[in-house]
Amino acid sequence: MFGRGDLPITLPQGAQPTVIRKARLPVYADPGKAVLDALDSPVNAPPLAQLALGRKSACILICDITRPVPNRLFLRPVVETMVMAGIPLDHIIILVATGLHRPNLGEELAELVGDPWVLEHVRVLNHDARNPDDLIDLGHTAGRDTPISVNRHFLNAELRLATGLVEPHFMAGWSGGRKVVAPGVAGHETIRTFHSARFMEDPLAIQCNLVGNPLHEEQLEIVRRIGEIHAINTVIDGERRLAFVNFGEIISSHLAAVDFIAAATQIPVPRRFQTVVTSSGGYPLDKTYYQTIKSMVTPLDILAPGGTLIVASQCSEGMGSTEFANAQRRLVELGPEKFLATLTARTLAEVDEWQTEMQLRPLRIGRIKLYAPGLSPADATLTAVEVVPSLDDAIANSIAEQGDGSVAIIPEGPYVVPLFRAP
Repeated sequence: MFGRGDLPITLPQGAQPTVIRKARLPVYADPGKAVLDALDSPVNAPPLAQLALGRKSACILICDITRPVPNRLFLRPVVETMVMAGIPLDHIIILVATGLHRPNLGEELAELVGDPWVLEHVRVLNHDARNPDDLIDLGHTAGRDTPISVNRHFLNAELRLATGLVEPHFMAGWSGGRKVVAPGVAGHETIRTFHSARFMEDPLAIQCNLVGNPLHEEQLEIVRRIGEIHAINTVIDGERRLAFVNFGEIISSHLAAVDFIAAATQIPVPRRFQTVVTSSGGYPLDKTYYQTIKSMVTPLDILAPGGTLIVASQCSEGMGSTEFANAQRRLVELGPEKFLATLTARTLAEVDEWQTEMQLRPLRIGRIKLYAPGLSPADATLTAVEVVPSLDDAIANSIAEQGDGSVAIIPEGPYVVPLFRAP
């Protein structure tokens, strides 16, 4: 997966490829009907039509452009169900859960919403984690003393819905559900606290793990502090077709979606490899180097110590935020050990530096080579990895340097988590 298509590769003679994909998922013949059935048969909650009765306002959270959520399939049915139950259309807000990402505007917002009717009839806003006027303070978590502030539009709504995509997440275990609320519509201090080194360096803050994961536990406490929240959870296959959808109470419905996707996503592999080739998951995840780092973390269990990890990412928008570029600059200037030391001394992470911190994980194991034609020469110097002009040459060179023709190839990037399991 590369940009909006695929990137062909040619392996050198004698190479022995092992292609690692997630299990084939069944997809709905009628996705629209699947959505309606989910709204009528919820997990641990009444149907949406019943929930909406007597409510005067609603707020629907949607993920930002970095997640390929099939919003076009469910936003209009959800809104129409609410209106039929008596909620005035002008009292329904769709709120883009940007976290600390940039807002989604213009054509990008239209692509994100996916339905012209919704965009024309429903008020759509971008969350701004830095705007104190948009936030309400809820105190601190009891477990780890994380300050809690959340978007007022979401908190003040009588009916609250979060929507999202459930997939592996390299820090929080799994995306979607509670994560759409925090960090999705949380304030910057909330986000920067549980992205600080005391959370990021926890050995349980890893992909596909919820047990003891400090990020997950803080997110659960925050959604419980808010009160009643419901969620629409989706899973898509490699061709972005709807494979699963449910609706219900935010925690239990999210766990049901995790149960559906977990076995298909975590793939046992009987050996480790000196050469691993992966992608950043294609559009929209490979628009920036910031998001590309996810694909450097998910395959680490099968990368042999001292091995070469080769990543293909379009990086059509370059590095990402200015704050992230500054963090990368500090990494290049200080080196991994000194950079990490600057993080552990703070309780609040600087914006977007946590992604740079996550890059330290693959740097501890092996070498990283990056094929990213969208990066300028100046940006390439900030990656702290070797940027290569040819993916095929990088693979051939790694095989020659390692003296091992076995190559692991992961076309779907961070959407697949290979796990080393000795036979």
